[in-house]
Amino acid sequence: MTGEQEKARTGGCQCGAVRFRIKGGLGRPSICHCRMCQKQFGGFFGPLVTVKGEAQWAREEPAYFQSSVNIARGFCRNCGTPLTYRHPGGLEIAIGAFDDRSDLAPQVQVNYAARLPWVETIFAAPVHHDPDYDSQQEKIISFQHPDHETENWPAHGMKL
Repeated sequence: MTGEQEKARTGGCQCGAVRFRIKGGLGRPSICHCRMCQKQFGGFFGPLVTVKGEAQWAREEPAYFQSSVNIARGFCRNCGTPLTYRHPGGLEIAIGAFDDRSDLAPQVQVNYAARLPWVETIFAAPVHHDPDYDSQQEKIISFQHPDHETENWPAHGMKL
């Protein structure tokens, strides 16, 4: 087995109700520009990576919305985090749901013809930098699940 196949990958939703562990490696990370992915993620595209191994669900499993004849899109029923894209060929998981996303840079764009025309230029926009805004963000008390496994959930006595 290669190091990638031996390494278990973990992740989950924003609130921590749905957590996963992937054993056996991942396929090619991608972004999909189709309208269904835009709507699922509420964004400009859907960032996904194929599960080549086995996906194990800890705590709860995702709820699914059947978005088309062959496609079901998984999400957390508690917080709404988009998590999966299930199709006849397998399962893909949202890149942003992984605890460690640092090596999951998209390698291919899918449904490129359907992309929003300005998506290629968004990173040329000016960067907002305001020290006062940044310091206000430090005062936020977050109920988001951390990017690692936890023994107890939900944290902070939070009720779902």
